[in-house]
Parts: sequence; C-alpha cells; structure tokens
Amino acid sequence: MRRPASLVLLALAVFFTALSPLMRWYAFPRLAKIPPGQYQDMVLEAKPATLLDYGTMKAERVPEVTIVQTLKGDVAASERIEQSAGRDIVVWDTLSYVVGPDGKMVSEIPERYLFDAHSQEPVHATGEMVDGDPVRREGIEYKWPFLTEKRDYAYFDAQTRTSAPIHYRGTRTFHGLEVYYFEQTIPWTNVALPKKMPVKGITPESVEKMGTTRWYSTKRMFWVEPVTGAPVNGQEIHKEELRGGDLLPGGGKVTAFAGHVKMRDDYIDSTVALVTSQRTLVLLLTSYLPWGFLLLGGVLLALSLHLEARGRRPRAPAADGAPAPAPPSSDGVSVPARNVDP
Repeated sequence: MRRPASLVLLALAVFFTALSPLMRWYAFPRLAKIPPGQYQDMVLEAKPATLLDYGTMKAERVPEVTIVQTLKGDVAASERIEQSAGRDIVVWDTLSYVVGPDGKMVSEIPERYLFDAHSQEPVHATGEMVDGDPVRREGIEYKWPFLTEKRDYAYFDAQTRTSAPIHYRGTRTFHGLEVYYFEQTIPWTNVALPKKMPVKGITPESVEKMGTTRWYSTKRMFWVEPVTGAPVNGQEIHKEELRGGDLLPGGGKVTAFAGHVKMRDDYIDSTVALVTSQRTLVLLLTSYLPWGFLLLGGVLLALSLHLEARGRRPRAPAADGAPAPAPPSSDGVSVPARNVDP
C-alpha cells in the first residue's frame, strides 16, 4: 500500500504547491474589490477656525467648524456602466457639508466618483462631476489601491478639479497599525465658487460679476493602511480667501475659511476597527493561504518521498532456524529440503 499512498501524497503536494501562486496572483486580483453598495460617513473638525461673516465681510475667529463627509455607492449606476465597460465599476456619490458654529451651512460640495472596483483606477463615464461641473479624474481619490506601495501617487483635488502628486513620506505606527504617511500641498489656486452660497441672494454668478474671485490652498495629510489601501486618518491645513472686486471693501482680500481640519476621535477609532478586520481578509488571500498552501505542499512532498523510499528498501535476510530455500535439482526442478537430525 505504500506506493499508492506515496502517489496520492505526491499529487496533493503538486496541487497545493500550484495553488499557492494561483491564490496570490490569480484569485486575489479578482476577489479583492470594493463593494458597489458601500455607505460611509465621516466627521472632521477644525478647532478653532477662521470663518467669513458675510454680513460684515470680515473674517472672525470661531471655536469650531465641522465638515461632514458622506459616501454612498450607487449600485444601479454601477451595473449600468459595467455593461458597457466590461469590468467591475463602483460609483460613489459623496458630499462634503461644512457647518459653522451656529449650525448653518458654510459650503456644500457634491461629487460623483467612478472607479475600477479592483484597482481603484478612475473610470470616465457620463456623470463624473464635482459640484455639478463635469470632470475627468486622473489618479486616486479617497482610497489607495490594495497593497499600497511606498511611492508617490497622483491624487485628485476636488477644489482645483486637477490631479497632483501626493508624496510618500515614510512608514509610521498609528493606533497599533503600520501605516504609510502621505502629504500633498496645493499652492494658492483660483478655484470656482460653490454652487450653493451660505447667504440667500448671493450666487456664484453675482459674485463673479463683482469681480471677486475665490482662492484656495491646502496641505493634505493621510495615514494609509497599506494592505487594504484605506486611510485610517486624514488631516488638512485648509485656507480659502476671497480676493478683489466690489464685494470686498477696498478690493483687497479676506479669509473665507482657514483651519487645521482633523478627523474626530470616535470616527478614527471606528475606522481603525473596520480596517483591521478588512486587513485580515486581504492578508488571507495574499499571504496566509498562499504561504500555507506552499508549506503544506512541501510537507506532503516530504511524506511522499519518505514512503517511496521505504517501499524500495531491500527485505531483511531470513532469521536463524528458518528452513533454507530448496536447491534446484539436476533437471532444474526444485527439490524440497529435508531436515537432518545431527
């Protein structure tokens, strides 16, 4: 039975050894993807902050400004675009809603973001927009690819409607997780006014007619868990100004909003917990199972060779006292040996 058993073990060793790279390089790129119906919300705060009072057109110091970001997957739109694109597509409708200390809206910027569910590469289709303006994204936004690398990426900035490098600045530890730290600085840029203004009667068109422009600059910081590509923390040193025109006394400039925007602690904790669980699933496909199958294949191969070697060993000689084999007779026929008494 040793030879059939060794062949079975050899077949299993080949199977699991071959399955190891298939799991990593074939199954993982197809199984790891962003679900199309994902919903997520996030609260960020700037404490304190500088905010424009549109009644006096003067910048004032306020105790806090709150930014509520919501992200909702549009499953129906994803399925519709997938039919023509021939690949898994995710459509995110996002909203950044900025609220002052009095609870009133400061700004509201909606986005529609389309990307490949596996690679997070942007997908260009009808409906891609920022605040109602059609855009064509290049690079990533909101999420890094699975198995993020230690390198710079192109990151889309919604305010300028352009992409710019976001730089890898090193590996750090954040809430017990090893993360990659990225930074992006957007220099002062003339950007569009929000479609919804915080004061009734004031529209982007009326402001533009007065010759007043909106300028923006930010330093963007992300702490990204590299296995999942999910940011577990994000901050911005954000600045906005209104410049020139008849809207401002003397035609100078005034700060519309400025502050160091940070994720609220409770949202950081929930994000870290979620990413930690997702990290285990990704590692299962990229590390645990491939290496486990490779090790199992090696063990099975060793057992197969061991059984085969045992099956090929010569048999031990007959023990003392056992009857000797019969010598052949002269005509070639064996003659049974007889026991002779001494």
